[in-house]
Amino acid sequence: MLRGFLMLAAFFGFTGVALGAFAAHGLKSRLTAEYLAIFHTGVTYQLVHTLALLGVALLASQMPGRLITWAGASFAIGILLFSGSLYLLTMTGISKLGIITPFGGLAFLVGWFCLGLAAWRLS
Repeated sequence: MLRGFLMLAAFFGFTGVALGAFAAHGLKSRLTAEYLAIFHTGVTYQLVHTLALLGVALLASQMPGRLITWAGASFAIGILLFSGSLYLLTMTGISKLGIITPFGGLAFLVGWFCLGLAAWRLS
């Protein structure tokens, strides 16, 4: 899992920085202030959870287990659903995409819960 989570962290980190720069320079004049803020929220959550995914990758090499794997998978799914839905919402204007966002938030919560439970179980 170490390699997989590191690859995901690298991908999400790269795309998070690229999307943030794209929003700051390419979308500033094309999106309303509200949509730009929504896009920025997606980038922020993506980058924060990319760091969490990086931490999970390092933990997976030291204390492998299902909870660590679930945490990493949940963070990755959360990035795709939460941030991805916000990016699509702002780029397409389809407000119904907003119903996907809470599922990404729930995935983030599951990831943090699994990480906390794994820590609790340490001897």
